[in-house]
Amino acid sequence: MIKGLVISTVWVLDQDRAKEFYTEKLGLEVRTDMTLGEGGMRWLTVGAKDQPDVVLTLMVPGGPGMDEESAEAVRKLVAKGVLGAGVLATDDVHGDYERLRARGVEFLQPPQERPYGTEAILRDDSGNWFSFTQPREGDLDLEKEWAR
Repeated sequence: MIKGLVISTVWVLDQDRAKEFYTEKLGLEVRTDMTLGEGGMRWLTVGAKDQPDVVLTLMVPGGPGMDEESAEAVRKLVAKGVLGAGVLATDDVHGDYERLRARGVEFLQPPQERPYGTEAILRDDSGNWFSFTQPREGDLDLEKEWAR
């Protein structure tokens, strides 16, 4: 039986740069950073301190299961900024928006009221965008909010 999502892949253009962005700018923590197997694939994961069971794998397109033509297509889409990587939840979108901007995080949209809460849109150092959302007060269950 499926118990939930524990790992999600975010395609990045440079793992060292992404590691710096996700930890130093967004404030996530490194969970794993190691090289696997003979091919030298780097397994780099980060996560929120208060959510130990969920990680983002910061992966460079390519490697096992992805031919070079597909890897190049993914790299182009990431760099173009058309891939949304997910939703990052916060309990202080306005304050965190200002703190993250001061750290150099690019926002495509400042905080705006939505039916499910207040949302800003940020972009990582590779081009991926994230919804940065503070759900309506009293409910941090985004899935429940969006189902309404």
